[in-house]
Amino acid sequence: MHPKPGETLVDRIEENLIAFLLGAMTLITFANVVLRKGFNSNLLWGLELTVFLFGWLVLLGASYAVKKGAHLGVDVIIDMVSPPARRVLGLISVSVCIAFSFLLLKGAWDYWANFANLPATTGRWFPAGFEDKFLDKGWYEVNDVPLPAFLNWMSDAFNEGESYNKLPRLIPYAVLPLSMALLLYRFIQAAVRLWTGRIDRVVASHEVEDELDNVREQRAEGA
Repeated sequence: MHPKPGETLVDRIEENLIAFLLGAMTLITFANVVLRKGFNSNLLWGLELTVFLFGWLVLLGASYAVKKGAHLGVDVIIDMVSPPARRVLGLISVSVCIAFSFLLLKGAWDYWANFANLPATTGRWFPAGFEDKFLDKGWYEVNDVPLPAFLNWMSDAFNEGESYNKLPRLIPYAVLPLSMALLLYRFIQAAVRLWTGRIDRVVASHEVEDELDNVREQRAEGA
């Protein structure tokens, strides 16, 4: 399959990952329905894994949508002002987004870190350092999803050699700091594009208007 114009390798990796997550959710759900209706059985771990996959899909998709400018945005006001004012409003908006995503990153790291036997940050709003003492929580497991055999090495790395019965929580929850770091990075990229004049707003998707334009063009061609 040939790449789309302007599409980079990173774009394709992100899109394929998002497509994989959506496809895996669909297959697991379909398999569970077949097992329940046809064989009076089920995948015990299916529901929990689907929830984790959905979380990964949403959180990674949020940063990708910022990158592509695909989030819905209200631009009634900025369309009424002059280009210089529009640029100022865009910079204010993206600054708020950067600050908010930074706070999300701190909270995500602090929630996940101890599950990976790592220190959380100190400080209420902004990181003031890392914990000197903390309780390792690498032994925490999810409720139902079993540990694949190829991840058995994690018992020595995170659980003092004791075997896991289920998947350690540090794996599914790793998407929290990862996705928030990506979200922060995407907003910083948007800020650079705003500052350099390559764009005049952070995000403002007009999918409905674009679809209507496409329909009008198709009708005009067919007339």
